[in-house]
Amino acid sequence: MSDLLKKVEVIFKDDEVVVVNKPAGLVVHSDGRTEEPNLCDWVLEHYPEAEGVGEPIEKKNGGIIARPGIVHRLDRDTSGALIIARTEEAHAHLKAQFKNREVDKEYAAFVHGRIEALRFEVDESIGRSVGDFRKWSVPPHIRGEARAAHTDFETILAGEKATYLKAFPKTGRTHQIRVHLKSLHHPVVADELYAPGFQPILGFTRQALHARAITFKLPDGTVITAEAPLPADFLAAKKELETQK
Repeated sequence: MSDLLKKVEVIFKDDEVVVVNKPAGLVVHSDGRTEEPNLCDWVLEHYPEAEGVGEPIEKKNGGIIARPGIVHRLDRDTSGALIIARTEEAHAHLKAQFKNREVDKEYAAFVHGRIEALRFEVDESIGRSVGDFRKWSVPPHIRGEARAAHTDFETILAGEKATYLKAFPKTGRTHQIRVHLKSLHHPVVADELYAPGFQPILGFTRQALHARAITFKLPDGTVITAEAPLPADFLAAKKELETQK
């Protein structure tokens, strides 16, 4: 087992669902082009009953990318709480909650620049970027359809050159938090895709975004909040930022 897979931690589990703390650097599932460790490998090793649960991706060439138990995703370099379904019933139940925006998510982030506002929101639709197929953007720098996106933010600690935030995405668009923060000219620290003109600070070697907590319902109606502790790089950055107040 790879070193990254050994870092996967279980933060909640029952007979239907597992919530893990995904380490930064680990992809959730294969892209079908390259071979590297991914979270689905870990799922099959520890919860083999999840094989066949969920919806695989069908590639244009007819190939299949398996996604056992996967209901939602985190970017490779985003760490934190991610739900895995162990049964088809749980997968369908969770998928409906995500579709109906009944899952509450809390992220922690360090961004470039000082933000004075204690609470603020971004209600900007998101679409594919005109200039780079890997990126998403807010209008007018998009091509094709734009989809509604809304994120609430809360400032926790503002330093001279960076701010520590909580983010509460109300929709689930690809790269949503990263795109919304870039639109404010406060991109996530060390985000190679959305902050190319900024030098990484606070010791980060990966984008400073962590899925801190997720709240959802189990198939029996029980409400669960699973929390992923802040990783070491976040704790170190927070301590450094406190000296800059």
